[in-house]
This record gives sequence, C-alpha cells and structure tokens, in this order.
Amino acid sequence: MPNILLTRIDNRLIHGQVGVTWVNHLGANLILVANDEVSEDEVQQSLMEMVVPDSIGTRFFSLQKTIDVIHLASDEQNIFIVCRNPQDVLKLVEGGVPIKKVNIGNMHFAPGKTQISSTVSLDEKDKAAFRRLHELGVELEVRRVPTEAVDVDILKHI
Repeated sequence: MPNILLTRIDNRLIHGQVGVTWVNHLGANLILVANDEVSEDEVQQSLMEMVVPDSIGTRFFSLQKTIDVIHLASDEQNIFIVCRNPQDVLKLVEGGVPIKKVNIGNMHFAPGKTQISSTVSLDEKDKAAFRRLHELGVELEVRRVPTEAVDVDILKHI
C-alpha cells in the first residue's frame, strides 16, 4: 500500500507553504500533484518545482494516472498529495487511492461560493464532494499551516 502521509486541497497547488512548511512537518520526500491540467503544462510544473527543495521529489500526474500508478509506489516514498479541489480528491478516492485524511488549506472565494474561513470558500459542488468524502470515511480538516489549530469544523458547513 502506498505511504500517503496527507492529501491537501490548495487551489495554488505547490507554493512556499506546501513546498517547505508542510513537507518538513510531514517528513515527505515526494509531492504528487494530481491535476489533469498541470500534468500537461511544463511551465506550471517548472514554476512549482522552484519552491521545492532539491531533496524532495515531485510528480505531476493526471487524476487517472494517479489512480493507475499509486499502488506501484515504493515503500520508501513518503507521499504528500496535492489537489486543486475536493472533486479531484473524490475522484481519486473513488478510483481506489487510499486517502485517509484531507487537509483543506486554500480554496479561493468566487461568485457563488460562501466563505467559511479566512482561506476557504465553498460552493454546492464542493459541499457535495466533501459530504461524499466524509461518507467514505475520509477525515477532513481546515488548516493553513501545520502549527495552527484546526480553523473551522467543515462538517458544520457541508
């Protein structure tokens, strides 16, 4: 079974908090960005890799490729998965990726979304995906950085 330390939802994907703070806190040696768009965009990949220490591996896989290859991961890989939205995480879980815990770090406000914390805003599709993840037994937490307490009880908002 792959050693998935944590899955994070962050619409920015890899940036300073993810590439340094979370990786160090988790003891991850691999960041796997599961996103169809970024898996085909070398410019975005290069920009994201710039904030990751050289000692940390990065992979940019489509959702389907993640589902297809995650069980081939080496035991030595301590994997930190990053997704852009809860719908993508749900696709991974329903595809057999053994995700047990999701950290919700950043979901920008946009028209049609309700802000539930300083960094997280949800629309009905987001709420439905979180409800389904919860039904599937996935633990959900809202927290920007590892040193903070859980920001808000997301279950009250979905």
